[in-house]
Amino acid sequence: MLKQVLKDYNLILASGSPRRQQFFKDLDLDFTIQLKQVNEIYPNHLKAAEISDYLAKLKAAEFTELKKNDILITSDTIVWHQNIALGKPKNLADAKNMIASLSGKTHEVITSVCFKTPTATKVINQTTKVTFKELSSEEITYYVDTFSPLDKAGAYGIQEWIGHIGITNIEGSYFNVMGLPIQLVYETLIELARS
Repeated sequence: MLKQVLKDYNLILASGSPRRQQFFKDLDLDFTIQLKQVNEIYPNHLKAAEISDYLAKLKAAEFTELKKNDILITSDTIVWHQNIALGKPKNLADAKNMIASLSGKTHEVITSVCFKTPTATKVINQTTKVTFKELSSEEITYYVDTFSPLDKAGAYGIQEWIGHIGITNIEGSYFNVMGLPIQLVYETLIELARS
């Protein structure tokens, strides 16, 4: 259905995330992937969704030569915990520390998505609350050593082993925690195509 609505548009996904790319395939959309290097630095005064909004727009700003029917989509996900934004861990030790800080507590996962055309820019975001049980140091070490936490905000993937054994409650969109509020993206693309 969405494919038909967007038939006159060129969708450009500016994300190297295999999960985000799979979401677009799952929506049965034709799209191309274009990546540009961006230094993901944001002003210190920003909080929560302001950070992910800023970074999603920053990624879109690199694309200055969009054509008439192009829709560029960029995205950024952060874990917001105790007034600190957790991005991707620097190394395995950092990943273990991040997960340990989330253990036994509730945090927020915030994903912002920027839609850019030659004439307009629109940013949406969604927040999901995630609660972990008390994780043992053995569980944390096993996950970090066995899986790939370095490319994920907060050092974990909800769809992976740590999510299966460790998450006790989730309020909001599961897919948002994976890196894209897919239902909101769907609605926004329909809105853009029909405006």
